[in-house]
Parts: sequence; C-alpha cells; structure tokens
Amino acid sequence: MTGIQELLLSRIRDVADYPEPGVMFKDITPLLADPAAFTALTDAFADVAERTGATKIVGLEARGFILGAPVAVRAGLGFVPVRKAGKLPGATLAQAYDLEYGSAEIEIHAEDLTADDRILIVDDVLATGGTAEASIQLIHRAGAEVAGVAVLMELGFLAGRPRLEAALRGAPLEALLTV
Repeated sequence: MTGIQELLLSRIRDVADYPEPGVMFKDITPLLADPAAFTALTDAFADVAERTGATKIVGLEARGFILGAPVAVRAGLGFVPVRKAGKLPGATLAQAYDLEYGSAEIEIHAEDLTADDRILIVDDVLATGGTAEASIQLIHRAGAEVAGVAVLMELGFLAGRPRLEAALRGAPLEALLTV
C-alpha cells in the first residue's frame, strides 16, 4: 500500500448498519475535513486527468461534485455536473438506469460538452456501476469522448468494474482504493 493510500484509508470511517442493517457505510467526511488528505486526493485525481488527456471533469451527484470541482480547478479544466432528474434548468439529456430495487434517472446539459471534449468522470465510490455506466452513456450521447473514470474507492465485491468495461471502450477506470 502506498503512502497516499494509507493516508486516504486512515481518513475513511466505517459506519456499521447504515443506511440499513447489515451495510458497512464508508464515510468520507473525515477525509474531506482533513486538508492534507483532501489535497492529496485532489492532486491524485488531477494527475489522472492529466494522464488521460481530459479536457473536462464530470462529477456525479452528490459527492462527485465535492471531489470533482476542486480537481477541475487544480487541473485547469471545466467542471460539468451530472444531476438527478429534474435538478438542472433548461434542455438536458437524460439517462435512466436500474437500481437494486427500482430505477433512477440522471441528466446533463449536453451543450456543456463538445465533440472535442475528453471527459474524466469523478465520483467517490464505484459500487455496482449503474450510475457510472449511465453517465458514460450520457457523455457518449452528448457527442464527447470518455477519457476515463476515477473513483476514491472501488467496492470490488459488488462487481462494478466488469459492468463498465464495454461502456468505457478501452478508457481506464482508476480506483485509488479497493475495498
């Protein structure tokens, strides 16, 4: 384990039985409250943006906003939010996706992306991959290219990575931590 991985992992708190019994929630708020850890995370994601040739950062609601916006600033790139349906004003592109129980829908302002854009998607956790897969589909539908996906944590036991492989079309999926 590298120094940055140790630092980040030491600032993630396990919360048992949240949001329901049997779930071990990974709380990143202690990491966000620690300026050294938050800066290290931001720098690591900005490095991914540079390596992948990203031209914009897309952050997934809601923790992807918290993580992605400072990455965009650090990397000198624009930031585009992917929001839950009904939260963005004006014309949007929408993408529905399945959840464990039911479905959900996310949206993006398509005019914020161009055919010349290479998008790095940033989020806190890769679990089953449903939201990330839907965001990849939205970016492709908007005419932009996906440069990659960067997450703080990958919950490997939920098999999100295999779900994303086809949608990523060879672009990298980088997880700083795998739990």
